[in-house]
Amino acid sequence: MSNHFNDAHPWDMTLAMQLPGKIVLVGLAYFEAGAEEPIEQQQLFGRVVHADEHSGIMLSLQGLRDGEQYNLPPDTRSFREAPPGEYRLRSTGEVVIDPSFTVTFSIRKQSNTQQEG
Repeated sequence: MSNHFNDAHPWDMTLAMQLPGKIVLVGLAYFEAGAEEPIEQQQLFGRVVHADEHSGIMLSLQGLRDGEQYNLPPDTRSFREAPPGEYRLRSTGEVVIDPSFTVTFSIRKQSNTQQEG
């Protein structure tokens, strides 16, 4: 069985070295197994504390979640430079001005394929 996550190396060391100190706007979408539409979406933002290929990308959150930390997976594939401007979080109305990067992750529940015998 193929695990697509391991098929292509998800870590770009050049990008990772640029991340510490940068503001990142994060979008998270949660899906049921096999679903096409998310059951929940979340947005958050913060400053990158460190980026490590093994432990992930640690954010020190800002705004309403100031003081919290959030660890993103060690996967830089969906990081994009953010065009300058104001970004309004749909869920809270907070405005993030000129973040350095945006990133999105889809989190999908695994289907239960085990059969009782």
